[in-house]
Amino acid sequence: MSFQYGGQAVIEGVMMRGPDSRAIAVRRPDETIIINEKPVGSITRRLTFLKLPFIRGVVMLFESLIMGIEALAFSAEQAMGEEEEEKLSKWEMFLTIAVSLGLAIVLFIVIPTTLTYYTASAIQDNFVRNLVEGAIRLVVFLGYVAGVSRMKDIQRVFMYHGAEHKVINAYEAGKELTVEEVQKFSTLHPRCGTSFLLIVILIKVVIFSGVTASGLFGQIFFRILLLPVVAGVAYELLKLSGKYQDRGLCRIFIAPGLWLQKLTTREPDDSQVEVAIKAFNAVRKEGDINVR
Repeated sequence: MSFQYGGQAVIEGVMMRGPDSRAIAVRRPDETIIINEKPVGSITRRLTFLKLPFIRGVVMLFESLIMGIEALAFSAEQAMGEEEEEKLSKWEMFLTIAVSLGLAIVLFIVIPTTLTYYTASAIQDNFVRNLVEGAIRLVVFLGYVAGVSRMKDIQRVFMYHGAEHKVINAYEAGKELTVEEVQKFSTLHPRCGTSFLLIVILIKVVIFSGVTASGLFGQIFFRILLLPVVAGVAYELLKLSGKYQDRGLCRIFIAPGLWLQKLTTREPDDSQVEVAIKAFNAVRKEGDINVR
């Protein structure tokens, strides 16, 4: 596989990323599909050392976050039928990223660490205590997903998430990208960000077990400090799981992530698959045919 295409569901649409560009396809209220395409350049092309394993995962995480926020802003505007594109300023982008990261830190580090500190302080074994914290973190994550999935608009985003996966699955199987053909494929994919989050939760148990800190604030501080390490390791494991997804042990490893995706994807209708196909075709390298 020369390039691993990826994407993201947005409001009434899909964003796809190819080797040289990214495209956002959105269904407007008048049922037309608008496509916003632009070239993308990674900082790793200028600073090649950032391509090194365990470092590239952190870079990709931040670049994907920036690209995802831009895609969500564009899709929200188009889904409401706005004519003019209002780009986020650098300050607005920084603020949005800061709020997103802050919310993630509170939900998945501060809350689980605090609950573990006060409920499992009697446990002497650091690994067991981190297992408890990992379980709490997983419950918080599942509760968050279950809560937002009750919203009607989020359910439609989950349908576009399923459409994105179906298109990439069909492409990687070497099939023609028609609505009828794409609909035959699964809404689950091993390289999904949902699987990445689950791997992060598991990796934290191992990495945090090797770090001891006194006091609640010390524990929270070191967990935040180690986030780049966790992200780097999780990214490498996600890439490996996608590359060897048909191997026996790897199938077992990726199974929990695929099960979790059943919460964040829904079966899309034909119109949503059509949008995902248009986004993919916009970034697909000319003459690129992939057959596994």
